[in-house]
Amino acid sequence: METRYLPDPRRFATLTTAELRQAFLVEALFAPGELRMVYVDVDRAIVGAAAPTREPLALGTSKELASQYFAERREVGVINIGAAGAVTVDGEAHVLERRDGLYIGRGSRDIHFESADAMAPALFYFVSYPAHAAYPTRRLTMADAGDVKLGTEADANVRTIHKYIHPGGAQSCQLVMGLTELEVGSVWNTMPPHTHERRSEVYLYFDIDDDALVFHFMGAPEETRHVVVRNRQVVLSPSWSIHCGVGTRRYSFIWAMGGEKQDFDDMDPAGISRLM
Repeated sequence: METRYLPDPRRFATLTTAELRQAFLVEALFAPGELRMVYVDVDRAIVGAAAPTREPLALGTSKELASQYFAERREVGVINIGAAGAVTVDGEAHVLERRDGLYIGRGSRDIHFESADAMAPALFYFVSYPAHAAYPTRRLTMADAGDVKLGTEADANVRTIHKYIHPGGAQSCQLVMGLTELEVGSVWNTMPPHTHERRSEVYLYFDIDDDALVFHFMGAPEETRHVVVRNRQVVLSPSWSIHCGVGTRRYSFIWAMGGEKQDFDDMDPAGISRLM
């Protein structure tokens, strides 16, 4: 478990490129045969990845949580971006194909990740927030997700938003999570951008070709910066920061939010005229 304390807006304005990346970018979350996590002080979020090969990987607790087991006071959202695998929760195996998701409720004691084939491993990405109540563990396929199509070819942002964990899907305490796919020829994930003071957000960018990248824009609308992101890297986005991105080619990303409001459309627009 790595711990991150994110800079505030005033400190953000003074960061070098290297310091910006060190604070907000998680570069090596996925590692074969390992389970890695980052604990973030903002909203007490935990971002992690499990890439099991021959042996299952257990999601255990740590001193940062001061708990008997990981989900004692937490809920967890999982999306598999690799080959087929399973997440076993208290003895029940939930098979996840590529892009299937799983909501794990508070109070789940034993959580294990495993791949169906060690030579073609699953890649389980997960985000966790504190939870005040226990909701049922639920598997979610892309067919179960509430899909929203947005954007235009003229704006190069035609995309489909798949909502997995949200008030109209898998019920949760504060976690909201889903996956967005851009169409071929589209490169912007949103523009103009927005903030939402009532919750933080985490972005995992994936399906980025080796010879491509994404520029993730962040900061206050009047003090924007960008972070260069490559395949399977994560950007941590505090509530005061805008979040939008543009790729050199199409890509996909998983978004996850936690805070005091779950409404997906609860946003504070930052118009083009404000951006600096």
